[in-house]
Amino acid sequence: MFSRRTDWPLEPNALTREIESRRARGLPVIDLTESNPTHCGFSYDSAAILRALSKPAALEYAPDPRGPREARRAVAAYYEERGVRVDPDQIFLTASTSEAYSCLFRLLADPGDAVLAPQPSYPLFDFLAGLNDLEVIPYPLTYESEWRIDLDGLAARLERANHALGVPGAIIVVHPNNPTGSFVKLEESAALVELSRRRELAIIADEVFSDYALDGQSRLTHAARDAVLTFTLSGLSKISALPQMKLAWIVVNGPEQARRNAVERLEIIADTYLSVSIPVASAAAELLETRRGMQPQLIARLRQNLAELDRRLEEPGAGAVRLRVEGGWYAILKLDAGTSHTDDELATALAREDGVLVHPGHFYGFPDEGHLVLSLLPAPGLFAEGIRKLIARL
Repeated sequence: MFSRRTDWPLEPNALTREIESRRARGLPVIDLTESNPTHCGFSYDSAAILRALSKPAALEYAPDPRGPREARRAVAAYYEERGVRVDPDQIFLTASTSEAYSCLFRLLADPGDAVLAPQPSYPLFDFLAGLNDLEVIPYPLTYESEWRIDLDGLAARLERANHALGVPGAIIVVHPNNPTGSFVKLEESAALVELSRRRELAIIADEVFSDYALDGQSRLTHAARDAVLTFTLSGLSKISALPQMKLAWIVVNGPEQARRNAVERLEIIADTYLSVSIPVASAAAELLETRRGMQPQLIARLRQNLAELDRRLEEPGAGAVRLRVEGGWYAILKLDAGTSHTDDELATALAREDGVLVHPGHFYGFPDEGHLVLSLLPAPGLFAEGIRKLIARL
């Protein structure tokens, strides 16, 4: 009755069962995986947000496959502020970056083909690719004082790719990556462009966290790259900390003929679904504007919690070190080499004994044991208490 693409294991894992058990018994849970900013005590300009959603334009429906032009102009203005000129006609609005991925997978690959995605990274890629009947070929990120793309490993994966693995159609880069917090370096970007040109691959650049560089330095956006066919993704969920508004976008770049062909096909895909909410799209300019009040709050929180984490890890016998993070909302702990428990066992014990929820590294595709992933968004007092319990457990 059901398709093979939805044949997932549906039984909750041990970590989920422990958390559900605590909550059922009314016991507290300190969630150090919380990534929903609306749950983390930030101060939103509620009046401006609600006022933007009450515009008269929200009552009129004039469907456009790319999304309302005024909203696309607002997105173009966001990039212009970052020093990049983007024509509104290069922009396609979507309800989410997940939907944007699905549109691009349909555009760039046939069933049974593949996309290359970084490892470790979003666990979402396997689900999105599977729902679109594609394979994921992981390419490695390596860590030696900082995270880098293993370009030799990527080239080797491409060389081994064949019809059995799925013909590659695109390389996904996440800038900065989730959860490693690493930006794509300029030399890595140049190598990816050259590789994509030789192999006739598109680049899908996920930049949802790109406004959150912890050193305060802006990074080049892929929306400025046109050497190869490139699709840059972002949206309100992270830029303005408004995940509930469900507005994201694709910026299409590349050589003129390839870009024109992509836009023509994307128009048909987008026109098939017309998923963008007109009230939200009508409010896009105002909702983007709220980032000016939100991003300083989030960056201050990220830095404060990162400093608290580092302070605790300096204590004797902390049992872990923090890996370098350049941007984004997450931190990774590398456990001491003598740790005898698996990441799953540690995370489950933390949940059961201490009521602290963290993610084991394998959730994000870490190839070896000894990694825990934490969100830096929780309220500082809650975060500090969770870190105290975590280090005591280690």
